[in-house]
Amino acid sequence: MGAHRILILCTGNSCRSQMAEGFLKRFAPNARVFSAGTEPAASVHPKAIFVMSEKGIDISRNQPRSVDRFLSQQFDYVITVCDGANESCPAFSGSVSHRLHLGFEDPAKVVGSDGFVLDEFRRIRDEIERAFHGFAEKELS
Repeated sequence: MGAHRILILCTGNSCRSQMAEGFLKRFAPNARVFSAGTEPAASVHPKAIFVMSEKGIDISRNQPRSVDRFLSQQFDYVITVCDGANESCPAFSGSVSHRLHLGFEDPAKVVGSDGFVLDEFRRIRDEIERAFHGFAEKELS
């Protein structure tokens, strides 16, 4: 079997899905990992870039992408990372073998001092790291 094809899906594709893509590329180097959003932001959030650099992962060259460009492709996994309690999760209408939901709060919506917001980005980053490490060990090894 070839490399797993994985799409990580969110709304803006500027924070959570970008961080998840970065971690999954590290944890599953043979997988083909992409991320996209239903309403892509203009750019990857600067704090997401910063907190990922603290983990030695560079996402500074990434660009938010629309899910539309992936609808004609087949995926082994589509993973939604939206916070199901506070936002509607996008649905992927393309061909996919397994749909998973790993929900996280949106760090871009955190309000407070710069230090507080950065700490929340780190907290959510670490949750994403743990969840995707577990996913890679359970599903891809």
